[in-house]
Amino acid sequence: MEESNNMNVIFMGTPEFAVPSLEMLIKKHNVLAVVTQPDRPKGRGKKMVFPIIKEIALEHNIDVLQPLSAKEPEFFDELKKYNADIFVVAAYGQILPEEVLNMPKFGSINVHGSILPEYRGASPMQMAVIDGKSKTGVTIMYMEKGLDTGDIISTKEVDVLPNDTYGTLGTKLANEGAVLLESTLSDIESGKAKREKQDDSKATYTHLIDRSMAHINWNKSAFEVSCLIRGLCPQMGAYTLFNGETLKIWKAESSEKEYNGENGMICDINKKGFVVKCAKGSILVLSVQAKGGKIMDTGAYMRGHTVEIGTILE
Repeated sequence: MEESNNMNVIFMGTPEFAVPSLEMLIKKHNVLAVVTQPDRPKGRGKKMVFPIIKEIALEHNIDVLQPLSAKEPEFFDELKKYNADIFVVAAYGQILPEEVLNMPKFGSINVHGSILPEYRGASPMQMAVIDGKSKTGVTIMYMEKGLDTGDIISTKEVDVLPNDTYGTLGTKLANEGAVLLESTLSDIESGKAKREKQDDSKATYTHLIDRSMAHINWNKSAFEVSCLIRGLCPQMGAYTLFNGETLKIWKAESSEKEYNGENGMICDINKKGFVVKCAKGSILVLSVQAKGGKIMDTGAYMRGHTVEIGTILE
């Protein structure tokens, strides 16, 4: 009979990225409780919405903890009651104090969406796309007081394809992270896990994406503009100003074709969309969203809006 290697785990995570890791843990280990962010009001009706991780936990009758702050003494006391072997964290969204990280027998580990020490911080997957990387990956590390500074246990490299968005890359990294987590937990329990110090001199940091980053600068190359559009899809969205109004661009194709005129100028129009001149090359805009409107193909948008060659996008 095969020996069971189930570990008693507390899982901490909030968004879609955390889902494959939690689902793997539910199948392979004993998930004692799930920690996630508090429910938030969403939409015009401000209806309270559960984090997806909470929904999965409730479906499996797993206890759910949602502290407003991970520094609450009551939260510490609640965690201690479970006597977990290990805490597994994947995009939880709060900084955990050392008292929490050091609580379990095997410590706390984190599933992080980059190959550390590159892209520590809040938005590693978005920045890999925005920066035009051809490769990124996932790292599982021991957690310590610093921001993503802990010792590396395992990594898996993943290609960033030319048409990858933050959404598609995030799905790939989430799935690869769950596979890596399974083998890494086995190594930790058997004592085979290795610890590799990070080279802090090679560290890069990412911050939360804000609206100022989303404004397209047409004085950049078509490749850079395309990377920004893909890196902010499907969340937030890159935008430009069209006749003074915000116009989000959700999908575009970059081209090396050059046009005369000012950067940001609409230089050509076809059935698919309109072409915008960049500092180097040009962009064919394929999917847009007007302020207060729905996302639509640019061809459909142009049937209801006047789009003219020579118009400057700002």
